[in-house]
Amino acid sequence: MPNDPRLRPLPRLIFASRWLQLPLYLGLILGQAIYVFQFWTELLHLIEAAFGDAHALELLVKSIGYRAEAVPDKLNETILMLVVLGLIDVVMISNLLIMVIVGGYETFVSRMDLEGHRDQPEWLSHVNASVLKVKLGTAIIGISSIHLLKTFINAANYDEKTLMWQTIIHIAFLLSAMAIAYTDKLLADAHDH
Repeated sequence: MPNDPRLRPLPRLIFASRWLQLPLYLGLILGQAIYVFQFWTELLHLIEAAFGDAHALELLVKSIGYRAEAVPDKLNETILMLVVLGLIDVVMISNLLIMVIVGGYETFVSRMDLEGHRDQPEWLSHVNASVLKVKLGTAIIGISSIHLLKTFINAANYDEKTLMWQTIIHIAFLLSAMAIAYTDKLLADAHDH
């Protein structure tokens, strides 16, 4: 399209400027690679701790913010649950990154021509800026829910103010996502009429 002779030079430049987002998406891919490394590091420590490695258990206890007078001598259910929730959190953030990378690139930069590809994500066939906002909102609520659950499981290690603010922030995310979804519904209904 940039070489389309029907476009004047300024509109051609403005349209081509969308490619400035490419380094941003490539940076997010690198960020996702770091999340993959973090996931496997935590999983390895969990496996080692399950087999009695005291150093791995100590690293897990520090990474989840579990405070006790002394590090337990073996993996307990609370630590296991907090570590697994942390792993789930990493996966959900990775899913969010994929939505932003693939959906954002497809919506704002260039078509990926994945129609008919056997691995095309189902949601990508009808993605637009509106759908992407709602999907991102629901993903953020899911991530916030995991963080809140981790905090409540480990509530003894947080002060009341932290618990209150995390709950308020989660409710704000929930209300924001609902407002975005409702606004998009209103706009879709108006467009249908």
